[in-house]
Amino acid sequence: MKKGLLLFLICFTVATSTSYALSWAYKFVVWEGGVYEVTEEFMAASDIGEKIGEVKRMADDRTGAYYGDASNYYEKGTRYYAIKGIDSGTAIAVEEQQDMWVKAVYLHEAPFHWTDILPYILMGIAAFFLFIVLSLRYASKKEPRDQ
Repeated sequence: MKKGLLLFLICFTVATSTSYALSWAYKFVVWEGGVYEVTEEFMAASDIGEKIGEVKRMADDRTGAYYGDASNYYEKGTRYYAIKGIDSGTAIAVEEQQDMWVKAVYLHEAPFHWTDILPYILMGIAAFFLFIVLSLRYASKKEPRDQ
């Protein structure tokens, strides 16, 4: 009886420990803190402005987590472009293939991630150390030296 129960628990644990990937509702890209849903509307080359960014990381298929310039569909290096006559806060163009762009429309703000403030933390630490070094240099020049 105990062996049967133990065998059942082992089989149950092994059978339920499978990993699943998320099924995304739509393709999206993240640019400058905004999530843009990629539409099926193709853009003409004459409507494409300058390059404004690119995909730098993929969204996690298991947890759904993403940060920075990310995408759940497009590979790293996929470029974003401004659309002439449209504010980039409203819509951007995503390079689907060489010389083919699709429109991506702004949906909402991307979730906060601690790496969003990392540059400010590093600048603060650098400023603190610079202040200490300059203070020590200034203090050493002000002290009279015994001769």
